[in-house]
Amino acid sequence: MTFFGPVAKITVAVGIPLAWSNWVLPHLRLDLRGRTVANAGFATCYALVFRGRPNWLSARGLGYGLASAGVVVAGYGAAVAIPALRDRLGGFADRAPDVPLDEWVAVHIPIGTVYSEELVFRATLNPLLDNVFGPHGGVLLGAATFGLWHIHPARAAGDSVPATIAATAAGGLVFDLLRRRTDSATAPALLHFALNAGGALTPHLAAARSPSG
Repeated sequence: MTFFGPVAKITVAVGIPLAWSNWVLPHLRLDLRGRTVANAGFATCYALVFRGRPNWLSARGLGYGLASAGVVVAGYGAAVAIPALRDRLGGFADRAPDVPLDEWVAVHIPIGTVYSEELVFRATLNPLLDNVFGPHGGVLLGAATFGLWHIHPARAAGDSVPATIAATAAGGLVFDLLRRRTDSATAPALLHFALNAGGALTPHLAAARSPSG
């Protein structure tokens, strides 16, 4: 009984985010602004129910996060500076959602994506998994769940579902490594924001700098 009780709790804790992202939220048929509010509200309630501990004010988390984000920003800058990569990146500039680019980067990425996902996963679910399955089992299960969270978003964007699951699960491994290193969700949140915001801005910068831009 002492083992099955925690496992039942983990099953619920894993199932709720997957049901939310892949069934409940899509059926609400909200626009991007509505999804941002809904995701943030869901993440906050989830963390309260399962006693998440983001430790947002960690100085160690801030330091590691800024360093990681700096590497990502440098990588995007190098990609824009290389003509062959710049031309390929410019082709993705039309994939922005139906909101102004500055709103997407300043509101929807940090709140609807980064805050929501880091609060659900790195601050709440992954520590729960660690407590039941140990650090090795916890990190793998957490990454797998993070990948599966993206099934419907991949379908909605017309992306390959298996490739999206694999890529986001790999990202989840890196994010959780930062969480473990710093005992904070701040470091993975800053890296997460740099990756997503850079992915939104870089194609537009590349298109503007291309000969036809």
